[in-house]
Amino acid sequence: MKNKDSIIKKINSSSSNTMMQALGITITDLGKNFVHGKMPVDKRTKQPFGVLHGGASVALAETLGSIGGGLQVNQETHGVVGVEINASHLSSINSGWVYGKAEPIRIGRNIQVWEIQITDQHDKIICQSRLTLAKIKKRHD
Repeated sequence: MKNKDSIIKKINSSSSNTMMQALGITITDLGKNFVHGKMPVDKRTKQPFGVLHGGASVALAETLGSIGGGLQVNQETHGVVGVEINASHLSSINSGWVYGKAEPIRIGRNIQVWEIQITDQHDKIICQSRLTLAKIKKRHD
């Protein structure tokens, strides 16, 4: 991918005052058919029982899939929006980092489906998710 490092830097720097910043999500790598990122397991992302909150996992999954989906469209004229997301929370984690990898299952003309796997530092699966995105025209009001 051309200018990959500058795209990653732009995405990460544009996350100010967003959920990405609030949860500490960082994009670490991307290409035509994948997006990688990480998120800390800390006071921002834990639930009251001291383990990673499922909602934080879903936020990471939707972030990675949506960024990947956005890279598939002409960003001058179109964007993508989430239509449906599901997540299977398969294991817990109480500290450290989780790492997400989003890959497309299908990139259609108007609908995209992405698979997102979230693991710990030992590649143990924490969450498996699937995201459906719709391609929409940008409004120029």
